[in-house]
Amino acid sequence: MIFKYYQGLVTGRWFNFSLAEQLGNIGSEVLRASRQKDKDSKSFWLAVERALELFDLTLSDGRWKGRRWEIARAREVFCDAVYGGKLYQSSFSDLVRYFDQFALVARKG
Repeated sequence: MIFKYYQGLVTGRWFNFSLAEQLGNIGSEVLRASRQKDKDSKSFWLAVERALELFDLTLSDGRWKGRRWEIARAREVFCDAVYGGKLYQSSFSDLVRYFDQFALVARKG
């Protein structure tokens, strides 16, 4: 798998983060995408690409083998929101709230 945006994380740093830290970082890109959705198409799609890259890094982390279905479902719901929430009625505001919980746990950790 080729990572375009987060080359430095692929070398190992990402795999030292807890699951809460990884999902909190994904949430940062989800928030960036949500803020750019109706403002700047280029910035929106760059944030989407970065979020998907972080999802893929997280899914490749062997520590989360038993949680991959959950992470993959969050990725799927994110993609649904990107394309208008037609399948799951997902929204960026719901996703931001979801991922904010992980960022809060990571901060306390």
